[in-house]
Amino acid sequence: MMPWILAGVGLVVLLLAGDILVRGAVNLSLRLGVPALIVSLTIVAFGTSAPELLISIDAVLDDADGIAIGNVVGSNIANVLMVLGIPAIIRPLHTSECETRRNFVTMLLATGLFIGLSMTGVLTWISGLILLAGLAIMLADAFRTALAHKRAGEVVPEIEDAMEEADPDMPGWRIGLYLVIGLIGLPCGAGLLVENASIIARTYGVSEAAIGLTLVAIGTSLPELATTVMATIRRQADVALGNVIGSNMFNLLAIGGIASLFGDIDVDAEFLHYDLWVMLAASLVLVPFVFLGRDITRFWGIVLATLYAVYLVTVLI
Repeated sequence: MMPWILAGVGLVVLLLAGDILVRGAVNLSLRLGVPALIVSLTIVAFGTSAPELLISIDAVLDDADGIAIGNVVGSNIANVLMVLGIPAIIRPLHTSECETRRNFVTMLLATGLFIGLSMTGVLTWISGLILLAGLAIMLADAFRTALAHKRAGEVVPEIEDAMEEADPDMPGWRIGLYLVIGLIGLPCGAGLLVENASIIARTYGVSEAAIGLTLVAIGTSLPELATTVMATIRRQADVALGNVIGSNMFNLLAIGGIASLFGDIDVDAEFLHYDLWVMLAASLVLVPFVFLGRDITRFWGIVLATLYAVYLVTVLI
């Protein structure tokens, strides 16, 4: 029972430390005069992915490759099927009004690149550099697009997110405290979660890959789920869908790329034969909602959530 408790504590520490780090980094950057546009596309994006990143790095260093890659693949599957499915059951997502085609195509390209590199059987530092090159191209394209929206006088959701984290009256000591807590809490939480997740896997005879695809992936997808639920309640379907697409791109390119620089990641045969293709299929499920003007109604929300439940069963049995 204790490993489950400690894994839960590690997850909570990770999520809280990640949120605190983002708040501190955003306020420090804006105080130093860094434009909100730059902050939103870099610090906020990386900060919200910090829990997944630290888990994957810690897993690589502990030779728990199944958790490292399972975290990335499982989070992307959960983001589409769970993070969009559950909010749609609460209230239909009017995705027909969203313009996310460009970002969606980029996500599909990132998915294809990640699968292609994984098919070699191991993600090396070379694979990491290739993924990070893709990340640099993605960030440059996002920056140009956001800048064009800003010049046209349109509201950029990413900048709005960054400004929500900003407090012009926050004293310097609190900013520093936030940064220290975040930088200490993230590795501590990641270490607790990975170590105890590995113990759970050995105790119950479940593979580390299965733990990474389920327990770790669901846990690290909770912030995206909370964000999407709130966006759904506020009738902001573009934010909900954009949150999922953006998170998936960062998982593949940033987390996969950076983690690969800390050591070779062996890709288990289970991923090559099943999970990577489930991730691709989950991404393609969004095609009707992105390209054909369909809304994610309650019916489709139930379908997505059911598909995710079925996937979890197939992984754990």
